[in-house]
Amino acid sequence: MRKEEDQAQPDEKLQKVLARAGLGSRREMERAISDGRVRVNGELAKLGDRVGESDRISFDGRRVSADQAVRERPRVLLYNKPEGEICSRKDPEGRRTVYERLPKLKSGRWISIGRLDFNTSGLLLFTNDGDLANKLMHPSSNIDREYLVRIQGEVDEGMCERLREGVMLEDGMARFTDIVEGPGEGKNRWFYCVVMEGRNREVRRLWESQGVNVSRLKRVRYGNIFIPSHVRVGQWIELNDKEVSELAVTAGLDATDRLLQTKSEREYQRRHQKRLRAGKGQRPHHFSNPNKRK
Repeated sequence: MRKEEDQAQPDEKLQKVLARAGLGSRREMERAISDGRVRVNGELAKLGDRVGESDRISFDGRRVSADQAVRERPRVLLYNKPEGEICSRKDPEGRRTVYERLPKLKSGRWISIGRLDFNTSGLLLFTNDGDLANKLMHPSSNIDREYLVRIQGEVDEGMCERLREGVMLEDGMARFTDIVEGPGEGKNRWFYCVVMEGRNREVRRLWESQGVNVSRLKRVRYGNIFIPSHVRVGQWIELNDKEVSELAVTAGLDATDRLLQTKSEREYQRRHQKRLRAGKGQRPHHFSNPNKRK
């Protein structure tokens, strides 16, 4: 275990290695270190520690190889989230979580790249790579997120222009970088709108600041990733090597460091896509009562 100030050429930060091993985001790993859940070479780890390939790391008493974490192939899932699911791993109220439908990992765990509200549906990304998740969620990434929203109330061009210019919310200025009217007529009108941040309930709060209500909200795009038409609500697919590499570049990471899928992994992904297109994939759950689990 080495401190940053003790080495001319320091190794990687401990929380970064743990995150890349799929144990959580960097922020979660920093909390785990502070809570005394991590040991390096048998000693209790502290924030600021750095590790190399020869160091012995344990997390909650389980061995983690720094060398293995460095070489772990990043994987990314796209999940079409239904309304009535929460983005936490567990819920004291017993509501369904987004993690319950995801495939199991041999090691590590899925990390949500951002979150969606309980009553918001649509595109949600997961990865086993905490470094990738951290980069994609960081405000400096400037990744646009597009939503389809149904509005109850009168919307005119003046309102749209105010929302493009910026509105002061309780946590600072916020705005849509683009607003385009979607299909439909009458009192309930649909709009596509784009934000560059992942602030809590930002899309809903922006519209509500203008005295209108949001009755439906669905995320349809994250950067250059869209929901494929054959992926129904409650289903997931895994992104291929090209898509993961493009996502890594978007996050500011070196795409050449992304390791390729094995032949068996590509074949599994191909079969999974075929089942979804044939309507034989994971069966979506229907929520007559969102708080009642099926």
